[in-house]
Amino acid sequence: MPLRVTFVAAARSSPLLAERFDDDRPLDQAGWDDVQRVAHDLIPLAAAELRYCSPTPRSRVTGEALGYAPLVQLALRDCDMGRWRGLTLGEAMAREPAAVDAWLADPRATPHGGESLAAFIARVGDWLDTRPFEEGGRIVAVAEPSVIRAALVHVLKAPPSTYWNIDVRPLSTTAVTGRAGRWNLRFDGVTAQPSRT
Repeated sequence: MPLRVTFVAAARSSPLLAERFDDDRPLDQAGWDDVQRVAHDLIPLAAAELRYCSPTPRSRVTGEALGYAPLVQLALRDCDMGRWRGLTLGEAMAREPAAVDAWLADPRATPHGGESLAAFIARVGDWLDTRPFEEGGRIVAVAEPSVIRAALVHVLKAPPSTYWNIDVRPLSTTAVTGRAGRWNLRFDGVTAQPSRT
């Protein structure tokens, strides 16, 4: 039986249109309510041998609230957005429309002075590929939706532009099985979703 890594998307701390680059805000009340609403479906993942999380407050708190006691993994941090940190996409577009267009079009572009999309995907993929392999082992990782999207691009060996076509909802789960360089995306059924869109 292959290694299984289940990603749990962190609960949201703001409505989708208010999402900010490198957002480090804690969960708001609605986020807490969402965690409580889906906890019965996600708590069993705490049985995994290894439990990790992104360093963001909402990833850490989501993992703690679900009883995972996760270890923070710096490699699972969000993409470094340089001077756009804290901005929404709309705000960055209003300030630097040509730079945002270049960033969206070229996965190697770093017009914000931070990390390129290609480098971000490679970093997350390297983390996944270096997980300790044990037949039948299980890992759970609570991460920002962007980190999970990057992991899926790596797993599928898809072009970086695929990143923009993957939607990861807060508190959803995504499982991959296999080992370094030989991952498979796995669908196990429907997980309860929070009420907020």
